Amino acid sequence: MASNTSKTARASVRAGQAGQGGALSVLGEFKYVIPLNSGKHAYVRNLTNGKTVHLRTDSDAFVEEIRVLAAAGHAAKIRAELNTLAAAHPGDGWDKTEKRLVEAGVFEG
Repeated sequence: MASNTSKTARASVRAGQAGQGGALSVLGEFKYVIPLNSGKHAYVRNLTNGKTVHLRTDSDAFVEEIRVLAAAGHAAKIRAELNTLAAAHPGDGWDKTEKRLVEAGVFEG
């Protein structure tokens, strides 16, 4: 027996399938950088591959992960997040982390 699905459920499924072709459809607030250990580490959520990685904020791997996200068009949002973190937690070194990313050329292009 097949059950009837609601109009809302069908619309939700269609909306979910529309984003599968590499397009990104995110509702609500999405954080790319989740701070840990007073800014020494962070989870970096990558929308392009769906993975979340745990990295040291002073590592080359962190720079490369942010570079991938910036190249995918998320640079402005990531910089805004880093500025918000620096304002909310001034002693955690987020301003230095952003400076390091800028010096590495992550946000260029």
